[in-house]
Amino acid sequence: MSLTTPLREHHRHCDDIFARAEEDATEGRWDQGAASLALLQGQLEAHFASEEELLFPAFEAATGMCSGPTAIMRGEHAQMRDLLAQLGRDLAARDAEGYGGTAETLLILMQQHNLKEENILYPMCDRAVAGAALAAGLAGRLAQA
Repeated sequence: MSLTTPLREHHRHCDDIFARAEEDATEGRWDQGAASLALLQGQLEAHFASEEELLFPAFEAATGMCSGPTAIMRGEHAQMRDLLAQLGRDLAARDAEGYGGTAETLLILMQQHNLKEENILYPMCDRAVAGAALAAGLAGRLAQA
């Protein structure tokens, strides 16, 4: 298992939760949608925090790159956090149309973000960062989320 395998697998997990939340809102299951969205927010926050607090600092220390790919990923995390907050507002207002538009924007951002991480940043991390303890830390955090 590579260092970033748990993160790659967690992307799929978050995608599944996102689909469930979107389906709940589309079908007007507002209470279930709120629960699904809360789960998605918690899982994504655990994912972002694992990267921002463990992986990115280790990568930056190993490579000296502090304003490159990790800075871009942090910026995209902030954008996704904002979109998740908007989804919460749309859900509270029972605004299916607003929720759908925001969800579409978030989905596109998540897909592009995950592709960049999985095809560019994660392979760079796997080459530059060593440490079974870091891999275990990432896996443990995501498992507890």
